[in-house]
Amino acid sequence: MAIKHNQQIPHNHFRKDWQRRVRCHFDQPGRKSRRRNARLQKAGAVAPRPVDKLRPIVRCPSVKYNRRVRAGRGFSLAELKEASIPRKLAPTIGISVDPRRANLSTESLAANVDRLKAYRARLILFPRRTGQHKELDSSKEEIVEHTKEGKVVRKTGLALPITNISREEAIGEVSKGDMPEGTEGAYRKLREARSDARLVGVREKRAKAKAEESQATKK
Repeated sequence: MAIKHNQQIPHNHFRKDWQRRVRCHFDQPGRKSRRRNARLQKAGAVAPRPVDKLRPIVRCPSVKYNRRVRAGRGFSLAELKEASIPRKLAPTIGISVDPRRANLSTESLAANVDRLKAYRARLILFPRRTGQHKELDSSKEEIVEHTKEGKVVRKTGLALPITNISREEAIGEVSKGDMPEGTEGAYRKLREARSDARLVGVREKRAKAKAEESQATKK
């Protein structure tokens, strides 16, 4: 800003307290490598299990964003019951559970039940102890086949992704040929109804004057 007239020069306070008020992130590259090593270490510790849990498909809140879907906190008890998965078994096989969540529509219930069934069909359960095969554990042949290179899923979100349809796919164009026969345009119908409601008094007055005129001519 230019200085005009004989005014006092502003005091610029550039002597900041660097020890308390200013922080420099010179450790950002080191933190990046540490985070990456921690991710690799976690993936190695839980292998061959995925690093994340299966999460449900939920709608975003508010009218502005409810056209979008995202990953929720956990599956509801009704969804687990429909998919025939016990609620205490679900967290042990990589399924997140939210007992507080309630289904408000049959569409969301059906979508998440299908998601659970697809996950259950692809799931390979290893026996916890060698030689102690339980009822839900996979067979030895299935374990050998699915543990080959490239068949092990590291992230559940990539194997069963949650996708939103694009705006071009969501909005379609309707031509006049697709309209059923005998239907009028909605806009024209609304304008005519508005006009009829607005002119009802004028038309009644005109009809009454015409009737009185015809009676006068008869006399």
